[in-house]
Amino acid sequence: MTEDAGGPRPILLEAVAAEIEAFAGQAGWDQPPTLYALVPTRTLAADPAAAALLDAAELADIPAEAITPVAQEPLPARPLDEALARIGWPAEVVGCALCQEIVLLPPSAEAEFADLAVEGAASRAADHPDRREARLVVAVLRGGQAAGILRLRGTGDAPEDLLTGADLAPNLAAALAATLVD
Repeated sequence: MTEDAGGPRPILLEAVAAEIEAFAGQAGWDQPPTLYALVPTRTLAADPAAAALLDAAELADIPAEAITPVAQEPLPARPLDEALARIGWPAEVVGCALCQEIVLLPPSAEAEFADLAVEGAASRAADHPDRREARLVVAVLRGGQAAGILRLRGTGDAPEDLLTGADLAPNLAAALAATLVD
């Protein structure tokens, strides 16, 4: 993290979230959620197998604050909140990130979903004519910093768009942060 007079700025965390989104984008759309451990790059480079992939100059140039996302095994087939509630990370993991595809609806559609259970609302949202599909990446660090990237899928009527911000998905950021509690 870099610092300014106002405190930590999550520039590096934003870069990691963008890296994860770009990597996910290479696989295309309609992918399952993927969880990532965020590990200091120097910690990974200390592993002989990882260090063998880098040359000595690359090892010497790794900034102390550099973070590498490490994709995890697929999440179990259960609701995301239940899956995250069962996850804990070792001390070497300084943060985590989740990349998932979501459906966004305009505020005008909210009344249509008021009386539906979560499962019914999700099903109806997926078929809603005003929906926008998006890929969301939320990354958090043990210190509480968060970053988010949201890529709106392009359609015939709307171009692809990219939004960033630490507060894109505060509930997801809180759930990810809870996995980091010792």
